[in-house]
Order: sequence, then structure tokens, then C-alpha cells
Amino acid sequence: MNRRDRMRQWITDAIGAFAELRPASQDASFRRYFRIIYPDQSLIVMDAPPDREPLGPWLEVRDLLAGAGIHVPALIVLDREEGFVAMEDLGSVTYETARQQGVDPGQLFGEAWSALVRLAAVHPPTGWAHYDTERLEREMDLFWTWLVGRHLGLDAPVLRDRFANVHRALIDRALGQGQVWVHRDYHSRNLLFLPERSPGVIDFQDAVVGPASYDPVSLLRDCYVEWPDSAVLDWLKDYHVQACSAGLPLPAWPDWRVDFDWMGIQRHLKAAGIFARLWHRDGKPGYLADIPRTLGYVIRASFPYPSLAPFGTWIEAEILPALTAPKP
Repeated sequence: MNRRDRMRQWITDAIGAFAELRPASQDASFRRYFRIIYPDQSLIVMDAPPDREPLGPWLEVRDLLAGAGIHVPALIVLDREEGFVAMEDLGSVTYETARQQGVDPGQLFGEAWSALVRLAAVHPPTGWAHYDTERLEREMDLFWTWLVGRHLGLDAPVLRDRFANVHRALIDRALGQGQVWVHRDYHSRNLLFLPERSPGVIDFQDAVVGPASYDPVSLLRDCYVEWPDSAVLDWLKDYHVQACSAGLPLPAWPDWRVDFDWMGIQRHLKAAGIFARLWHRDGKPGYLADIPRTLGYVIRASFPYPSLAPFGTWIEAEILPALTAPKP
């Protein structure tokens, strides 16, 4: 019996026969999500192959966030050994979809900031993973390995060495920030717009302790939705006020703005590399179209800072044209 058939049998045995099962969503991991339809309700089933996506971190983070009053999916039944979880269906209207349907962005961000303040204040278990020098460096290496080297065929080691000072500066700035609980993918596709207790928060299993600006960057400099710069600045100020009022370790506004810009460069180098890896390693080409937008953030965030501007200029002059050049 293949894995999907085992999952169908598990659902029937654990919950009952269902009318329909269809794909609910996919993400950049090996997890798969299905919506199961019953006459009176629908549920989501997550298929997390144990050898690829262990359930432990997902369950532990879910419980921590639920305890903080964040709307994560309620558990119905699970099988740790098989890697199957049946959970509450939070619907399919993501922030990305809600924006397209005309929902007021001010409402979206007001709800998102309220949830994020609570999320950032979560106290993780002792010994929980932190963003450290090695992790930050490893993330930026994805840009050089998968986008510059594999996707564009450029001499990644030489080019990377040319900008080693940029890596060091970004890491120092990140580690110098106040450290909080970080979702790591707090963006428009992982926030669900709901009639009550919005947003629903998903894809949280990779949470770590890290820089306070990381999640605000994920949402405001979203790889999938580009917001007007003037609105981004206003929303960033709103979050700064709320977070400081809640006692989160944020600096005064001028330094917070710099933290945000520099953290965004680090995060978007990682994201651009992951998008290239999803194509070359995992056969998922759909994310390639998001690379120019993602690197556009890097370019614009670099220009105001003399130590970073040459890096942004290089990406604008050499990497973006190479991305759009016709393939031989």
C-alpha cells in the first residue's frame, strides 16, 4: 500500500468515511496537505513523512503558540509514527488572497501585528535553537550555491569572497538585535484571513530564537506580495509602537529602521537561494518568478548604506540581467 492509500485508510479508521479528499495546499517542504470533506465539516490532514519532516517540532511549536493565544489549527487526531495529523480547517483565504479580494490592508496588518507581538513574546523551551553565526551564514550561502552557482553558472566562491565583508556586517547586525521567538515564515501565504480570531497561523515548525526584526521583514517585504514603500514604513512604525508597549526588546525608531533593512537583505538572499534550490533539487519551478522581486528588496535596502551599496549595485547590474537573459 502506498503512502497516500495508507493515509486514506488511517483517516477512515481514525475519523470515519469521508465524501471527498483533495489537495489543500503545498509548501516548500516535503509536507503535503489535504482537505477531507464530511457532510457537516471539513478537516485538514497533514502528511509529514517521518524521515523527511519529523512531527515533533511542529507539535511542540503549535502547543507553544496556542498557549500564547495565537490561532493555530486545533488538533483532532494524529499518528506520530506514520506522520499523519488531522486538524482544524482554517480555510483557504490567505492574506495574499484577501488582499486580492479587496480586504483593507490596514485590517490585515492590524491583526497580523497583534498576533506577532504575542508570538515574539513566547518563551521557548530551554536549549531551543537560536539564530547564530553559523545558521545566518548557512542561509546566505544558499544564494551563492543555488542561485549564483547552480542557476546562473557563475563562479560563486570567488564572487562570495568578494562580498565577505557584507556577510560579516549583516550577521553582526542581526546578532546585535534583541532576540525573540521568530516564526521565520510570517508572510502572506502562511497567514489565513478568518471571520474570528484572525489571522490563522500555519507553517510554524521552523521557529527559532532570533532577531526581533526577522518576522516583520517576512511580512512587510513579502516575497509574494509587494506593498507600497510608504505603507510599509507606516506599518513598520505601527509594529514598533505595539512591540515596545508590550516590552519586546526593540531599539529606538532610527536603529529599528536600520535593523529592518539589514535583516531584510540577509533574509532575501536566503529566500532567493531557496527558490532556485526548489527548482534544481526539488523540481518546483513556480518560485523562480519570485526571485526578481525578492532581489529587488535587497537592492533597495542596500543603497542607503555605504558599506552595503556596492553589493546592491552588483546584484542590480549583474544578477538581475542574468536572471532574465535568454537561455542559450
